[in-house]
Amino acid sequence: MSKAPFVDRRRFMMVTGGLAVATLGSRSALAQGRIRVDPNSFQPIPIAIPNFVSGGPADGDAGAGVTQVITNNLKRSGLFAPIDQAAFIERNINFDAMPNFQNWKTINAQALVTGRIARQGDGRLKAEFRLWDVTSGQPLAGQQYFTAPEYWRRIAHIISDQIYERMTGEKGYFDSRVVFVDESGAAERRVKRLAIMDQDGANVHYLTKGSDLVLTPRFSPSSQEITYMEFGQGDPRVYLYNIETGQREIVGNFPGMSFSPRFSPDGQRIIMSLQQGGNSNLFVMDLRSKSTTRLTDTPAIDTSPSYSPDGSQICFESDRGGRPQIYVMSANGGPAQRISFAKDDVNASYSTPVWSPRGDYIAFTRQGGGQFAIGLIKPDGSDERILTSGFHNEGPTFAPNGRVLMFFRDPGGNAGPSLYTIDVSGRNELRVPTPGYASDPAWSPLLS
Repeated sequence: MSKAPFVDRRRFMMVTGGLAVATLGSRSALAQGRIRVDPNSFQPIPIAIPNFVSGGPADGDAGAGVTQVITNNLKRSGLFAPIDQAAFIERNINFDAMPNFQNWKTINAQALVTGRIARQGDGRLKAEFRLWDVTSGQPLAGQQYFTAPEYWRRIAHIISDQIYERMTGEKGYFDSRVVFVDESGAAERRVKRLAIMDQDGANVHYLTKGSDLVLTPRFSPSSQEITYMEFGQGDPRVYLYNIETGQREIVGNFPGMSFSPRFSPDGQRIIMSLQQGGNSNLFVMDLRSKSTTRLTDTPAIDTSPSYSPDGSQICFESDRGGRPQIYVMSANGGPAQRISFAKDDVNASYSTPVWSPRGDYIAFTRQGGGQFAIGLIKPDGSDERILTSGFHNEGPTFAPNGRVLMFFRDPGGNAGPSLYTIDVSGRNELRVPTPGYASDPAWSPLLS
């Protein structure tokens, strides 16, 4: 586990500028940012990423580290195929000179990233990069950054996002974090701690000690606060936790149990499920006034609410029809419309719905036939599709650009859960490295 400090945006002190360039007149697909993913025929784009040139021996490790993180990010996205450096014809890169594009065409690279890392007189690192279209010989993007040396990994994530956005036309997701439940110990005595890490599994930091059971952590839109549920000595309670200060507070003091908290898109409210007797209903609390509004009033179990990106609607799980299904209704309450109808399994149940940041799909867990599937469905109930299926998949969460899902898989028995990512096209399922067992992931917004 890395003990690197959190990235406090007040201390990060990133400065950019000076190298931003645009391509004029190039007609290549790369220059126009037109990567289109066909799950049946898509081939990742070959990209060459030589080691960043260093200003001196002390900067060499940072340069190699930045290069490796960028390479890993782009490879794990599934959209890029970084070329093995052993195939490079040109190794001693002059960052200030025009690349010899023929050397890169020979090894079939379609894009080239060059970069330099140098320590400044005030101790900060200066990182520079340029992205080139090898086919046209045109620069696609370039930027420079200044930061404290301990934040070199974050610079690598930010550069990865710049490359991803310029080549796909979509925002990246690498400069983000994931909060999750770290699990350790035997299955019958599992200790669960709230933990946070970079999206690639690095820089794991524990937020709770494991003395109480924690579940369903969720980020605020500002990414500086988390809401989660904790089982202490009494009934479960919903908490707010400030990542930078480590301070926490109870969100209200409701009778009975409260579950599945989640922030509104503006960060001003928290929606949750409150149990009253044998049923549970949805309530929303204004974090400034502490006033609470009841949204549902049924004899069923309504839980796992999630806002649409514009805050006008919510999706949630309810067994009001006999078994858990997904419903959509106005964020102010009122009639709810069921949208989940498994055509291939009338006995299937649905849970853990979450709205995509793009607003186009709702992700879910579907259980049926002894399988737990992660899938997508449009808010009107159309175009349902399963991305992955097995035992036991659960708890999808979207990357901030809506392109990738993370979820956890628990094989049962004496083993424990692990985190996985998968593209919304159903491609590129990958395990996310964590120090131990891990469940209940929640992806943050972009940090920058």
